[in-house]
Amino acid sequence: MNTIACRDIVKVFGTYTALNHVSIEVPKGTIFGLLGPNGAGKTTLIRIINQITVPNSGIVLFNDNPVVPDDVYRIGYLPEERGLYKKMKVGEQAMYLARLKGLSRQQAMTELKKWFVKFGIESWWNKKVEELSKGMAQKVQFITTVLHRPELLILDEPFSGFDPVNVQLIRNEILRMKDEGTTIILSTHNMASVEELCDNIALINKSNLVVTGGVEQIRRDHGKSQVEVLYRPSGASVEMSDRQVLKLVSDGAHKDIRRAVYDVPKGTPSAQILSELAGSGIDVVSYRELIPSMNDIFIQLVKGEGK
Repeated sequence: MNTIACRDIVKVFGTYTALNHVSIEVPKGTIFGLLGPNGAGKTTLIRIINQITVPNSGIVLFNDNPVVPDDVYRIGYLPEERGLYKKMKVGEQAMYLARLKGLSRQQAMTELKKWFVKFGIESWWNKKVEELSKGMAQKVQFITTVLHRPELLILDEPFSGFDPVNVQLIRNEILRMKDEGTTIILSTHNMASVEELCDNIALINKSNLVVTGGVEQIRRDHGKSQVEVLYRPSGASVEMSDRQVLKLVSDGAHKDIRRAVYDVPKGTPSAQILSELAGSGIDVVSYRELIPSMNDIFIQLVKGEGK
């Protein structure tokens, strides 16, 4: 089952098309990466899912049913543009936002105490938001986004402004919520986070959906079918011009050993590659398939090199 399915979404602002027949499916209980350069249309799609704006055409389904206004109570949304009231006290504001999300005062206090202890910010309760650093304020806003235990959590650049310790804290909470069944849409430019956290992704560029699917499958589909061989110099040639599958791309020093990269035909069994390496006389230290990073694929697809 999909928590969210966007079908053929079109959104136009005047003469500008922000989304051009975009369709995505976000499976229940997964982390879905929504990627794209600035101005691609990601935020517009998020606002449509949140019913902040409506599409010109197309439909959004929540648990296989068309979205209705009350669905917003089942969604937690952390926008990239943070929105806390600077003159309000942290506890007062957190309580106010919790009540807006349907929690009673008693429920809100129970959840807020739990989260403030977990994040080590009990002493912030009576501080004004303007007294907090950017990272501290983002901790508070993250808490107010998740304390009503939303079925769908939408996070837009959730790691921005955090130091490495707090980035890990937020990552752990995201993974914990996923394990408990929460569906998460993660919009970010941090490709390392995408590889670490996301099960599936969609890449939007210039208002169009460029690619969507599982992270590992997309990495493999857009690879160049290459292998890396680390070896010790022994006098044997790495060129192997007479071999059937290995075609040398590069060869150079790598610390105290050497590194050769070979093109291989897609689908070549590892046994055949290893057989050719063994027959060459090279003193192999290690061998691995080279799979491109999401960062490489992002750049490749946005530039249009993958079409």
